[in-house]
Amino acid sequence: MQKIINKITNRRIPTNVVAALASLFIIIGGFFISYNYMQSKKIKAYDYMSNVFYEETVIENKEDKKEKETEQTTQNETTVTQDENGYIGYLEIPKINLNKGFLAKDNKDNDVEKNIYVSPTSNYPDTDKGNLIIAAHSGTGWKAFFNDLYKLNTNDYAYVVYKEKRYVYKIDKIYKQQKTGKIAIYRDYDRKTLTLVTCTNNDSKTQTVYIAYLDKVEDI
Repeated sequence: MQKIINKITNRRIPTNVVAALASLFIIIGGFFISYNYMQSKKIKAYDYMSNVFYEETVIENKEDKKEKETEQTTQNETTVTQDENGYIGYLEIPKINLNKGFLAKDNKDNDVEKNIYVSPTSNYPDTDKGNLIIAAHSGTGWKAFFNDLYKLNTNDYAYVVYKEKRYVYKIDKIYKQQKTGKIAIYRDYDRKTLTLVTCTNNDSKTQTVYIAYLDKVEDI
């Protein structure tokens, strides 16, 4: 029996090896804990920063609006039809491979946490001189539908498919605004407009607004 014990004792791992392995495990464990912590902080910060805008109402800048208000026609909005997915239209931006449906403004799932979001202050594309305002998340995760929007430039095209027509918009200007809980939209009130809004790429303090004007309407 003593011989067996001696053999087991003799096979013990040297103290310096044990110390080295312990140090390695501590380093690896510390790395994963630190990485997970930083990721959670990053996601939490992203969600907070984007919600600063999305939880508020998008407004148009009244100060820059013409003194004579243009009355927006809403009768067409009562005849909106849905497809099998519940969408009333689609936003297509070929340059960034985006093709995403949008819901009616009063749909309970018209929510930036679930879809691209149509602002309640929007007008649908067939409204004369109207402005369709669509917002979505950028960043990480499945709901970051506008993550590649920063790749767009002026004169790029965006398309809205609505009521068997394709509305072709050309981006006219792009500007940033501080996150204050609301957005001022600077546009020509005599033109049909598409406004896209998302958080600015690699900038936690601002959001970017894309103003596009109707170029033509195509039958589909």
